[in-house]
Formats: sequence, structure tokens, C-alpha cells
Amino acid sequence: MLRAQLPFSSVSMLAYPQEEPDFGVALSTSLVLFGFDGTNLQILLARSNRPPYQGALFLPSRYLNKEDELMLSARKMFEQLFGYEDPTMIEQLQAFGKVFRHPGGRVINISHYALVRKEDFLAENWDKHDMQWVPFDQVPDLAFDHNEIVQYAKERLKRRVKRRPVGFRLLPDEFTLGQLQNLYETALRKSFDKRNFRKKLFKTTLLIDLEKKADGKAPGQHKGSQLFSFNKDKYQKMKIQGYDFLF
Repeated sequence: MLRAQLPFSSVSMLAYPQEEPDFGVALSTSLVLFGFDGTNLQILLARSNRPPYQGALFLPSRYLNKEDELMLSARKMFEQLFGYEDPTMIEQLQAFGKVFRHPGGRVINISHYALVRKEDFLAENWDKHDMQWVPFDQVPDLAFDHNEIVQYAKERLKRRVKRRPVGFRLLPDEFTLGQLQNLYETALRKSFDKRNFRKKLFKTTLLIDLEKKADGKAPGQHKGSQLFSFNKDKYQKMKIQGYDFLF
């Protein structure tokens, strides 16, 4: 029987613990930040002020030092942008490590994504780095391989929305069913029948009818629309257990 040729010899594999690694590899982390303004789902971008991509848009990112822990570094970057330590939801995506992804040398990016409310930010930090929200489905060409990272994050969000009630954490404390449907249609990239969507929502027992109407002043809320909040206790349980939010 012919054996497939392995890329490394058995001798080199056995010698692995004794080999000298290549320490000339840098690490970075990027954050894909999804925010909802009451009407549209959006993604936060920054503008580079350094070559080789000076003037180009990219994801909020930073290089890692040798003592930096991955998740703590992502949370620290989040805190610098939004002013509080623990985001609603932050999750590691994967490593992006194509050999020539960075023109300056070998840099492996371990990316994360988070869900945030757009009103939670430190404006002075945003102005400094020319940060801006762009529509979820209108992300322009970005520096490095950040478009690939964004696409991967979108697919992760899509899977999470189907299995966990994470979309509720993007909404204001008081929201309309129209806002909720708009958010889910954007995240899942499909349209829902209004009646069926609401029927399935009410079956989750996540919604609390606030018994009051929107005044039309909040973005995305039509005057006279019924206002709801979500059941936080039920949300925490469903977030852990998961559920099938199928349409």
C-alpha cells in the first residue's frame, strides 16, 4: 500500500520540542463592531494615518505585545472606544494568517467581534482616529484582509442570531417590533412576513409589553407604535441554552 507523502518528515516532527521557533512573527487583533442605530445595522471602521495604507479604512486594530492575553487585549481596546469594560457580547473569531496579508512582514491577526449600542462611545477617541459607522451591507474596500474578516464576522453573527437572542442586545431599552424585525432581516439577510415574524417572537416569551406608545422622536420608532422591552431573566437563560429562531 502506498503511503501519502507528508509535508514534514517523521524525524522533524519528533524533533519539534527541540526546534528553535521563528520569533520574527507579529500578532495583532482586530474588532468587528456591530451597532444598531434604531434603523440600520452598521459596522465601525477607522481611517489609517500610517503607511502603507495611509488614508484607507480598516477595522479597529492593535498589535499585541508578548505579555498580552488575546481576549483581554480585545476587551481593553473595546473599553478605550466605548468607555466601559465589558461589552454586551465579545467573541473570538479565528486567526487570519496568510503569509503576505501584511506588506510589512508576517503578522497573524486573531480577530474578535462584538455587539454594541451606538450611543455608547467616547467621542474624543473616535474623532482622533476618524472613526465612522458604515452600513452593514455597504462596507467599502478595506486595508489588509479586513474585508475577509468582516465577511467571516457577518457569517458568525448570522449563526448566533439563529441560535441565541443576541440581537436584542443591540436594541435600545424600549423598542418597537418594526425595529426588531429590521435588525433581524439585516443580520440574516432575508425578508420575513410581518405577521409570522411577530407570532414566532411572542412564542419565545422574551418580549415585555410596556403598554405605551412611541412618540416618534427616537430613531427608527414610528409615532404610535407599541413599545416593548425584553425579559432579561429569560434572555440570560436562552442565551446559555440556545434556541432555534427559524423563519
